[in-house]
Amino acid sequence: MKSGIVFDFKKYSIHDGPGIRTTVFLKGCPLSCWWCHNPESISPEPAVLYRRERCIGCGACVRACPNKAILPTTEGFFADPALCDGNGACAAACPSMARELVGRVMTSAEVLAVIRKDIPFYDESGGGATFSGGEPLLQPEFLWEMLAGCRDLDIHTAVDTTGFAQTSVLLETARWTDLFLYDVKHMDPEKHKLYTGVDNTLILENLKALTDSGAKVAIRIPLIPGVNDDEENIERTGRFVASLKGIVSVHVLPYHAAARNKYAKWGKTYRLPDTLPPSAEEQDAAARNLKSFGLNVLIGG
Repeated sequence: MKSGIVFDFKKYSIHDGPGIRTTVFLKGCPLSCWWCHNPESISPEPAVLYRRERCIGCGACVRACPNKAILPTTEGFFADPALCDGNGACAAACPSMARELVGRVMTSAEVLAVIRKDIPFYDESGGGATFSGGEPLLQPEFLWEMLAGCRDLDIHTAVDTTGFAQTSVLLETARWTDLFLYDVKHMDPEKHKLYTGVDNTLILENLKALTDSGAKVAIRIPLIPGVNDDEENIERTGRFVASLKGIVSVHVLPYHAAARNKYAKWGKTYRLPDTLPPSAEEQDAAARNLKSFGLNVLIGG
């Protein structure tokens, strides 16, 4: 039985595929998108989140840490990244829940036990389980075992992916997956690398290989003002997606900054501090442009 690192579950989700779903978030991502909603997912290892505003200064975390990684300062009780291994002893000892362990090792059977609890909701709504992240393809054998378990239970599956993975891993995943939710963030490789940390060559090649294999794919385009919302990029995206087989829908996902506060909690800088969500008119314009290529376009998940 395989095990992997899971950092969250979202039950009763209606934006991660058809129907009512349970979304399983796996840890680790090879991209570092400026607008990432889950910065806690990027590292593949468990990590401890420190909420300074909840800290009561009792020092329980200092005493509990086996690595002596936490040092009391006038600003709070911060861990030395070089010494912290994410074991979570400090979080378990904290009486005010100022420290939280994000990411835990689970077996595929443990994850499936969570998923199967809501089978009546899936059956009623045409829903199922979605595996997201992070990037779920970074834990392929763990993912495949969970997908196979869902198939045995007749649960519809979706995989939400950046597409940045070995092609062989992606195509093997397709054997067990009913639907892919595939991100297309930018068509220009240099701009893609600027805003995500990697260029898009492999991502686009993988998308073509995936659709050529017969997989069902829903394209997701985050619409981010000043990043990828210009007419040229939208037209290039539409033209490329229209050339592919098996695209069931294209979803324009309007940017929002709901995760901005997460960055401060992780000691990270949010890189789009002044970016506002696209207006309804801007969303409609992008959708019309994409529809002109004969695509089934929806605004939202």
